[in-house]
Amino acid sequence: MLFCLSASHKTAPFDLLERLSTHTTAIAPLIAGHRDEVSGAVVLSTCNRFEAYIDLDLPSGEAREAALDAAQQAIRAATGVSADDLDGAYEVSAGGKVAEHLFSVASGLESVVIGEGEIGGQVRRALEEARDHGTASSELERLFQRATETQKGVKNATALGRAGRSLVRLALDLAASRIADWTTQRALLVGTGSYAAATIAALRDHGVVDIVAHSPSGRGARFAAKHGLRSVDHDGFAAAAAQADLVITCTSREEPVIDAAMLRDAGFDGATMIIDLGMPRNVAPDVATLAGVTLLDLETIRLHAPLEELQATDAARAIVQDAAARFHLAGRQQSAQPAIVALRKHVFELTQAEVDRARRRGEGEQVEHALRHLVGVLLHDPTARAARLAAEGRSDEVFDALETLFGIDARPAAAAQDAAVCPFTGEARAS
Repeated sequence: MLFCLSASHKTAPFDLLERLSTHTTAIAPLIAGHRDEVSGAVVLSTCNRFEAYIDLDLPSGEAREAALDAAQQAIRAATGVSADDLDGAYEVSAGGKVAEHLFSVASGLESVVIGEGEIGGQVRRALEEARDHGTASSELERLFQRATETQKGVKNATALGRAGRSLVRLALDLAASRIADWTTQRALLVGTGSYAAATIAALRDHGVVDIVAHSPSGRGARFAAKHGLRSVDHDGFAAAAAQADLVITCTSREEPVIDAAMLRDAGFDGATMIIDLGMPRNVAPDVATLAGVTLLDLETIRLHAPLEELQATDAARAIVQDAAARFHLAGRQQSAQPAIVALRKHVFELTQAEVDRARRRGEGEQVEHALRHLVGVLLHDPTARAARLAAEGRSDEVFDALETLFGIDARPAAAAQDAAVCPFTGEARAS
């Protein structure tokens, strides 16, 4: 069963999201190792959301509690955020709702800036990280791959995202009231991560030509060469920040890369716009106290997002809902596969026994051909009907029939426990 714990800009305060993003220990392996019934975990962590997707081999009655416990303990171990801290700041999705939620997230429908393009890449990278850690179960693989397909479908079939919306573009729009001529701006870009390339494109679209790049991790020169920029090393960084008209930070550093003391010591005495896209914050709050500094951080950008202009289109929502329904249907159809496989295995074993006896009588080839043809004909309708029943949510009937007629118990452990409970009363079925 699939489960998702989601804390986002819609449910959690900025400070809590910042704490959730501050960790050096991978969280997905902690979740996956919580108990044997956790088949896999993928963690999606961005500047505006923290989400844990969990695949559990447990009956639905136990899955929610187990998933919450696994996620909360892993989060506390990696970030120090306790279950009490999380209380009231997250939403829970389970079963069929998980696909619709992730597909909506991947398509940019749940972002601060509706339709922003960066989230699609972040969803793909979350799956890649889970693969690297060995925590991507087959069902999570299917879920995240379909999310990427859905995101591309929304982008290609609707106007959503075609305007190139992104956090940095929104930030530059907010800054436009204070910048008379973009072509004269001396811009300093701090960071070479996922937002950096989008930031360069947005700056150039606004007319900025003087862009200098710096990387706290030392990758600035290579990144600058790739994008046709100048770079500044560690020794020249403070002076470059003090002299820039526009500074945009987007690094994953856990400590601020710019503070008031650094700018004062570097001789800052002018006017500058600083846009902090980092999570955790790349710019210390005391920078805003310096005369001449205008600081825009993620929290400020969120508060000023023009919500009336960022509503998702009905077409995009319809695509997401249709994709989620198809994902759920495919999962239902697969739910009867153990029964179908067990039935075919049982029949083929009986057939092989009869073929072996015919061979001992010297009648092997002709009898074998006839038997195998007959088996194929006999299995066709039951197999097709089993798939149809599973698609209708009636896979339990397939397992029950297999056990009643052939004495074969092919039901997975979690499904067997679910089947032992009446779906209407929650009480144990009579045996």
